[in-house]
Amino acid sequence: MSLIAALAANSTAIAFPDLGLSPIALDLGFFQLRWYSLAYLAGIFIGYWYLLKLLKQPGAPLARRHADDLVFYAALGIILGGRLGYVLFYNLPYYLDRPLEILKLWDGGMSFHGGVIGTSLGIIYLSWKEKLQWLRVHDYVACCVPFGLFFGRIANFVNQELWGAPTDVPWAVRFVESTPYGAALGPARHPSQLYEAGLEGLLLFAILWAMFWHSKARYEPGKLVGAFIFFYGIFRFGIEFIREPDSQLVEFANATGLHMGQWLTVPMILGGLYLMATAKKRRERVEPIAGSASVA
Repeated sequence: MSLIAALAANSTAIAFPDLGLSPIALDLGFFQLRWYSLAYLAGIFIGYWYLLKLLKQPGAPLARRHADDLVFYAALGIILGGRLGYVLFYNLPYYLDRPLEILKLWDGGMSFHGGVIGTSLGIIYLSWKEKLQWLRVHDYVACCVPFGLFFGRIANFVNQELWGAPTDVPWAVRFVESTPYGAALGPARHPSQLYEAGLEGLLLFAILWAMFWHSKARYEPGKLVGAFIFFYGIFRFGIEFIREPDSQLVEFANATGLHMGQWLTVPMILGGLYLMATAKKRRERVEPIAGSASVA
């Protein structure tokens, strides 16, 4: 019996259908609301709420009046950048043949790295328009991103996508997978989506929370966003070792020795290290923005 067959027969693994989870949160027949969409909305709105709390602290790089525009540009960057990033980085040949399917956001297929690029471009544009310190605005936004990462990874689990490699750990999950004979329970796998929710969501938030509230990191431009992309990169790079590559990129992973997600995190890790290492050199007296809290 092969290893995969043995793991598939693992009676201790959790069968996903037994969890009673559905990717559809609300089904009205003519309209379906999916958890995947709600995950994005929850990440944006809770991130906005937390951003307002951060802006009440001394030395904020933007005022309350900028927050609404910032959320608009960030949300646009997340959606457009995330979708285009997925198309370009993960599945370009497929979408070249089916360009209209790029618009089917409800079916999933979003790239975090593309979302980061899109959000960053939105922040840079707003900062230029309002004459704000773009790197410090990035610092504040970075503290809010883990909310979206947490909910997004939970939605990935509910959607039974981006699962882990076969394993025999007691908490392994058997997802419903496509086979030549139809849908069936696959081998026992790492629930890597939940690992990522814990690392990229909860732990990353805790790190940035401690840096913002219990250090002077927010006065050192680039330190918080540097920590964000560094730790995200480290977590994602490590998790990919026990996560299955996208089916269309298996040959790429075999040929290069690393998954696409790992290659995309390398510049994040290096860039994050640079931003953190040089942050103190950029520290200067922070002048409050009109309408924001003054520096204590």
